[in-house]
Amino acid sequence: MVSALSLPDSAYVPASATPIKVLVAGHFGVGKTTFVGNVSEIDPLRTEERITTASIGVDDLTGSSLKTTTTVAMDFGRITLPGNEFALYLFGLSGQARFLPVTEELMQGAKGAVLIADTRALGNSFPVADYLEERRVPYAVALNQFAGARQYQLPEVRAALDLKPETPLVRCDARDTSSCKDALITLFEYVISLVPPEHS
Repeated sequence: MVSALSLPDSAYVPASATPIKVLVAGHFGVGKTTFVGNVSEIDPLRTEERITTASIGVDDLTGSSLKTTTTVAMDFGRITLPGNEFALYLFGLSGQARFLPVTEELMQGAKGAVLIADTRALGNSFPVADYLEERRVPYAVALNQFAGARQYQLPEVRAALDLKPETPLVRCDARDTSSCKDALITLFEYVISLVPPEHS
């Protein structure tokens, strides 16, 4: 069982580490860029641009009225698991449908995804979850608790999102490194559980 994540002594991934592609998904303004930036052991790559008037009536700014930039391609970060056995390559997906061609490319080869959800706009998580399920990408839901948002019990959120019993659901604060790591651990353990045992 994975119990901790730690930063490596070097900025370089050991040659022995197995690379694993992980997506960080969710709707517009849910905290994907913050999540990747706070958990990455390297300076994250970001492709953010300022939000302009062209966004009016297109992007749902519910709960994000102070948001001034948006990801137009992806965020990229990395975290190495203890023992240097695995290196997780994190790809934060854009939350807007108009960047779907880029998202389609990034989906290739992904082993799993952290789907970040927001209780202020749970309905916006359905298209993202459907998208992952259609492409058979296993995911864990990380409930990003925003300041001032109403608190719900996890069983209530699970029912509202109509999650499968086996789909992991955890609370997460995208601003907190430890919380983000816990979400990744949950996903990693879930993905491992889906691997069929080897036949002797």
